Amino acid sequence: MNRVLLFLATNFAVVLVLSVVLHLLGVDQQGQNLLPIIVVTSIFGMGGAFVSLWLSKSMSLRATGARLIEQPASSAERWLVETVRRHATKAGIGMPDVAVFDSPTPNAFATGADRNHALVAVSTGLLQNMGESEVEAVLGHEISHVANGDMVTLTLIQGVVNTFVMVFARLVAAAIDRGGRGGDYRGGGIGYFAAYMVAQAVLGFLASLIVMWFSRRREFRADAGGATLAGRAAMIAALERLQRLEQPSDLPPAMAAFGITGELTGMLGALLASHPPLAVRIAALRAGTGE
Repeated sequence: MNRVLLFLATNFAVVLVLSVVLHLLGVDQQGQNLLPIIVVTSIFGMGGAFVSLWLSKSMSLRATGARLIEQPASSAERWLVETVRRHATKAGIGMPDVAVFDSPTPNAFATGADRNHALVAVSTGLLQNMGESEVEAVLGHEISHVANGDMVTLTLIQGVVNTFVMVFARLVAAAIDRGGRGGDYRGGGIGYFAAYMVAQAVLGFLASLIVMWFSRRREFRADAGGATLAGRAAMIAALERLQRLEQPSDLPPAMAAFGITGELTGMLGALLASHPPLAVRIAALRAGTGE
């Protein structure tokens, strides 16, 4: 909750300063007060991100077809639930819901609105292709995401950049449309909306680079957390197993950042990837640097 309040206060301060600066620079639309515009876009930007966060558990269950383990039906499910419980207790968080989803690809994810009401889910492919100690390490990685508040922080960063994208896309579109009308600018026309859509796409792409950069950095911390909970050797072995299997994540695109892996190839792919390369993560664990 403190993290949410801090980011909301930061977002409000940024919105206020941005409005004043733009007005002083004369960037606003013919003297029109930009504060209401920025406030509205901030509400939509942050609001949309928070709605996604609050619905993340139910949306993830539906998207993956994951089954909640309410009463363990086998020794494997009992072990899975107890391992999550042990990690959660050690990490100082509430017991997450535990689920299994049907997928041949070894994967796992964690999500939820706060660290005491989270969801940890693993794929059948993970359970079938990894040893017990490796699964334990992957679970430690996911529990560390929850304990670190990564889902909340990523949502807040997304909300802030959403606000900037909407504000600056509007300003760019207004400037382009005004240029086509000479000095007599009275409002948005077809040119305004076309320019707005293009500006939003371009700025949205640039904003995604920032969000994905943070997503990659948090993976190092989660790996280090998994090493603390399950042992460094087990965490390294789990990542090496994923590297040998070489199966890309098959999670829905909106959930790609939540999985255990998600690297992309190529220069652009490296910038848009939600996860660092497994080789880099393994090297960081071996070096004990955490990054």
